[in-house]
Amino acid sequence: MSDRLAVLPQYLLPKHALTTLAGRIARARGGRLTTRLIAWFVRHYQVNMGEAANPDIASYATFNDFFTRALQEGARPLSSADLICPVDGAISQFGAMARDQILQAKGHHYSSTALVGGDAAFAALFDDGSFATLYLSPKDYHRVHMPCDGRLTRMIHVPGDLFSVNPTTARGVPGLFARNERVVCVFESGHGPWVLVLVGATIVGSMATVWHGVVNSQRSGQLREWRYDDRSVQLRQGQEMGRFLLGSTVVMLFPKGPLQFNPAWASGGAIRLGEVMANRARLA
Repeated sequence: MSDRLAVLPQYLLPKHALTTLAGRIARARGGRLTTRLIAWFVRHYQVNMGEAANPDIASYATFNDFFTRALQEGARPLSSADLICPVDGAISQFGAMARDQILQAKGHHYSSTALVGGDAAFAALFDDGSFATLYLSPKDYHRVHMPCDGRLTRMIHVPGDLFSVNPTTARGVPGLFARNERVVCVFESGHGPWVLVLVGATIVGSMATVWHGVVNSQRSGQLREWRYDDRSVQLRQGQEMGRFLLGSTVVMLFPKGPLQFNPAWASGGAIRLGEVMANRARLA
């Protein structure tokens, strides 16, 4: 079966209604029912609770508390690199952009302008730059950390669809990551601006950041933007910046420059928070 045929049912599903229902279940304090749901999830997806700061599944009041669980201290040591991997998960795609085009999957590209919510002048800052798209599966740790130091300047909530973001859907739905609901976080660093996008998906109840809390608690259907010119939101490399309340995908954009990705990285490969993502080439 082709990927396009495989994803056809997703066009027909009431994705927003399913996501709303899943969010309610994930927030519910269901006692034993919540514990049974968590136990099933751990078995089904083979979640490694041995590395969780709190491995006792019966102690989590809600499924969201379990899903956004912290790791034990030292479970993810940070490599010495200009850019570290911000999540646990798998590599979807990464590499150089062709002007404003980002590779989604073989034969599929989408524009940086579409990804950031339509601001073409801002998106042009990343023409011929670099990108990385990282997929978080249900079993993964779902907090997102900073790949490098950054000062927050803008946050944009872009409403959209809620297709699944698994590899089959990425191959079968054109413009997937610029089509789904997403939260665009814009940072400034010593090497210029960079972007980290939290992409929503089917049954992703919410996306949250450490400076704002839940961003999409109300889905108004309108693009919303926050500016941080009058606030100092500084985050260090490796520090938590946000989390998914049920899992999804992170897309990062970096401006044009001599960026060299980890030579061990390959599409589909497993990744862990804190490993080397990329370094800037040093001039001789």
